[in-house]
Amino acid sequence: MSTTATTTRATATRATTSTVGALIGTGLLATAAASAATMAVAAAGRAAGISLDIGGVPIPVSGFGVLTAAFSLIGVVLAALLSRFARRPRRTFVRTTVALTVLSLVPDVIIDAGTTTRALLMLTHLVAAAIVIPAVARRLAA
Repeated sequence: MSTTATTTRATATRATTSTVGALIGTGLLATAAASAATMAVAAAGRAAGISLDIGGVPIPVSGFGVLTAAFSLIGVVLAALLSRFARRPRRTFVRTTVALTVLSLVPDVIIDAGTTTRALLMLTHLVAAAIVIPAVARRLAA
């Protein structure tokens, strides 16, 4: 009886570890894709004549990728925690990250920048969210 219980626990632990590993792997790939995509959107915007200046200070295109990566990785950590502690990890993750994405648009509305710059910044947030949220959510239990 003790051997069966130990084997079951060990198997469950391995399954959880591999699930979290797959979640993190998917999250890292989605993060890289989102970072590249936001830099491409920013570069295309700049090429189209949209200013990347906020308060007179230009944002480098690489800055879009760096910030996208940082916040996407926070989302991956959130997903890993939810996979362990939430009753419905996928639903909780999607609701939380959609709400955070909406909140991330608030600074873009109030910053000292032109209308097209604000719109471009909001677009980069939405592009990143459209890549990362579904990819990570697919790896979470419903």
